[in-house]
Amino acid sequence: MPFDHRAQPLSPHAARVLATLMEKARTVPDSYPLTVNSLQSGCNQKTSRAPVMQLSEGDIQAALDELRQRHLVMEASGQRATRWEHNFERVVGVPSQASAILGLLMLRGPQTAGELRINTERWHRFADIGSVEAFLEELRDRSEEKGGPLVVLLPRAPGAREARWAHLLCGEVDVSALAAASEAGSAAPSDGATAQRLAALEAEVALLRATVQQLCSALGVEAPVPHSGMDSAEQNPPAEI
Repeated sequence: MPFDHRAQPLSPHAARVLATLMEKARTVPDSYPLTVNSLQSGCNQKTSRAPVMQLSEGDIQAALDELRQRHLVMEASGQRATRWEHNFERVVGVPSQASAILGLLMLRGPQTAGELRINTERWHRFADIGSVEAFLEELRDRSEEKGGPLVVLLPRAPGAREARWAHLLCGEVDVSALAAASEAGSAAPSDGATAQRLAALEAEVALLRATVQQLCSALGVEAPVPHSGMDSAEQNPPAEI
């Protein structure tokens, strides 16, 4: 029987716990599987999370119980302390590339294909935006036999250049509520939203630096040293007269 997210949507807490396990499995494999304390820290991060949450240990355990009943997580064997790992790809029936996209949508909320390509850099390196769009369309057009669509393309927000995608694992998306939250955020950007944009920019800069280093290595030239951000006048200020 396919994973049925429409008859039994995930709770927001369960989605955050599940996506955090999916993230840490790829980004910090040496620390994975995770203890409840590690999960709590990951779920409550101030960066790369939208919305920012403050889950208690009890919230984490309740979410784990919900996910375990649906076989989406399991206790890791052979561990002294109780640790948890996810079983998302096998249960939901998606490839690792699609899993990366869904995990990021659960962690960071609706995003454009371009934002997803940047934000998934540490999870999976997509060749281009077209590759991301292909997986998004596959998830949107998922057949009923496999459980139906897992993502939806939202109406383009006023003033936005691109439409954003959202996951459906927690049920149908309330477009009006998202629009209201977006308007409130644009009127008074929160610290979490600012941190999220900074994290995306940092990921893009890291990707560009890695590309430059690869090109320099292929050409046999020395890679440029990143500028300190101070110009010559700041480093050597003129003497006072």
